[in-house]
Amino acid sequence: MALKQPFDCVFMYPNIIIESFKQYFKTSPQLIVRAPGRINLIGEHTDYNAGYVLPAAIDKAVYFAVSSREDDECHFIAHDLNETFVVSLTNLEKSEKQDWANFLMGVLDEMQKMKPSDSSKKEGILRGVNLVFGGDLPSGGGVSSSAAIENGIGLAVNELFDLGLSRLELLKISQKAENNFVGMNCGIMDMFASMMGKENTVIRLDCRSLDYEYFPFEAPDYRLVLCNTMVKHSLVDSEYNTRRAECEEGVSILQKFNPAILTLRDVKINFLKKHATELREVVFRRCKYVVEEIERVEKACDALKENDFATFGKLMYATHEGLQHDYEVSCPELDFLVEKAKDTEGVSGSRMMGGGFGGCTINLVKADRVEVFIENVSTSYHKQFGIALPCHVVVPQNGVEILSRSMALK
Repeated sequence: MALKQPFDCVFMYPNIIIESFKQYFKTSPQLIVRAPGRINLIGEHTDYNAGYVLPAAIDKAVYFAVSSREDDECHFIAHDLNETFVVSLTNLEKSEKQDWANFLMGVLDEMQKMKPSDSSKKEGILRGVNLVFGGDLPSGGGVSSSAAIENGIGLAVNELFDLGLSRLELLKISQKAENNFVGMNCGIMDMFASMMGKENTVIRLDCRSLDYEYFPFEAPDYRLVLCNTMVKHSLVDSEYNTRRAECEEGVSILQKFNPAILTLRDVKINFLKKHATELREVVFRRCKYVVEEIERVEKACDALKENDFATFGKLMYATHEGLQHDYEVSCPELDFLVEKAKDTEGVSGSRMMGGGFGGCTINLVKADRVEVFIENVSTSYHKQFGIALPCHVVVPQNGVEILSRSMALK
C-alpha cells in the first residue's frame, strides 16, 4: 500500500530528510538508508502462484534518517505527510488512521518475535528508534512504496542493533509484516526486488524456490517510462485477496485430476483447458491468465537474451490484455493509456503494472521518442479524464543500501 499523498512533485534527497531529522530530534541521525521502489517488467500476479516474475529496483526511492533510543519508544516522522506517530515496542497495534505507520510497526513486530540463535545475535530489538522518512516514489503508482518502507526500516534496525540478519531474512520479514500486521496477503516479489536489485539489471525470480538470476538491461535505444494514472487504489480493501482465493480454488479442483499440482505453477494451459468445465467460469479465467503469464515471463527472458525488444514489447501487450479481460484488475484509465501507447510510434510495449485498479502503466519506448510519447499521451489523458498525467523515466538501480553511518556505530 502506498502513502496517502504522492511524492511526484518534489524530489526528496537525503539531505532534506537529514535536516528534517535534526529539526525534530535536535541531533544528527546515525544512519541514512535508501530503499528503492520497484518495477516489474512482466509477470504480474504470478508471485503468489509460485511462478516467475521479472522485476527491478529503480532510481526512485524512500530515504530514511534513523537513530536508536535509550527507551522502548519509536518516534516516526512521515516527512512528506507532515505526520508524527509514536508507539512503544511493547504495544505495537495496527493504526486505522495513520496507515503508513503500519508498515514500519509490522517489521518491528516481526523482529520482536525472533528467537535468538545464539547469545550474541538476533536478541531482538532492545531499544526504540527515532526515524524520519520521505522520498520521490510516485505514490499509488504500483511501484511498491510499502516494500521500500518495510525493507528500509528492516535494514536500518538490523544495522543499528547488530541483529546479523541476511538480506534474504530481512525481505522475508518485510513480507511477513505485510501479511500478518498490515493484512495484505501479498507475495514476495516487491520485497525481493527492492532488497536485491542491481544497477542496470532485472531479476528473474522463481517465487517458489527463491532462486534468481540477473539479466542485463542495458538498452541504450530504449527507455522505461511510467505513466501514473493518479487513480488511487487500496489493495487491502480491493479485489486482491479475492483473486488469490480464486486461484487457490482452481488449484484445489485441479488437484483432483493430478495430485502433484500444488500451485498454478504446476499447471499447463492444455491441462487447464481440458478441465475447464470443472471450474467456475470466473475461476477458469483467473487460472488461464496466471498460467499464460508464467509462460510469458520465460519467453520474455529469452527475448532479453537476444536483445529482441520487439518480441518483449508484444509480450507486455499480451500481459495487459490478460489482466484486463481474464484477471479483471485493470480500469478505464489504464486501458486508455495502453491503447494510446499502441497508437504511438516508437512504443514497443505497454501494460498496467502492479496489483491493479489504478497506478501506473509501464512503457518500453524508443529513446528518441520519449519526449514525444510523454507529450502526446499526457495531452490525450488530460483531454479524456481531466487529470494531469505524471510520467517518470526510470532506470534499474541497486537495492536497499546504507548511504552513510555515523562513527558512533563503529
